[in-house]
Amino acid sequence: MASSSSSSCSNSKSVLFVCLGNICRSPIAEAVFRHLISKRGVASEWTVDSCGTIGYHTGKNPEVRARKVLKDRGLTDYEHQARIIKKADFEKFAYIIGMDLDNVLDLKRIQPPGSKAKIHRLGEFDKHALAGGEVKEVRDPYYDDDAEGFYVCYDQCMEACKGFLDNFEKPKPHQEAKE
Repeated sequence: MASSSSSSCSNSKSVLFVCLGNICRSPIAEAVFRHLISKRGVASEWTVDSCGTIGYHTGKNPEVRARKVLKDRGLTDYEHQARIIKKADFEKFAYIIGMDLDNVLDLKRIQPPGSKAKIHRLGEFDKHALAGGEVKEVRDPYYDDDAEGFYVCYDQCMEACKGFLDNFEKPKPHQEAKE
């Protein structure tokens, strides 16, 4: 669904997951989302990536504890190198999803005028938030002493990514009438 307008997103089924450094939360969210769309047989329909709002870790692999959690949960085919967000991402991706409010505020601050990318927090899509409850932040486990916070992060990402995908794939009212 390409558009000639430079301010519109190139693919409505495109999502960019964003955290601070792109070595913990956003790579986990990206890996989880890729796993979900692969299981549903729709991976070829999606453009998926992740990045950070800062460049401290550019070119590095995900944090070792993040890789361990992904491996422990059966996601063994994920490869990633950290990168920082670019202005072009606001044209390429229809949805840009931050892990916490600080990420979202940073994204809104740097979003180019006229960009149609929709910026959300990942926690907006967990079942609690979708039912009208409080939006939970995906807490940064980077400074934790062990891997436990990474397992919590994985579980949050799994639930919210399922919610995002389910919410995205819900038929619109005008579509239901046609079916």
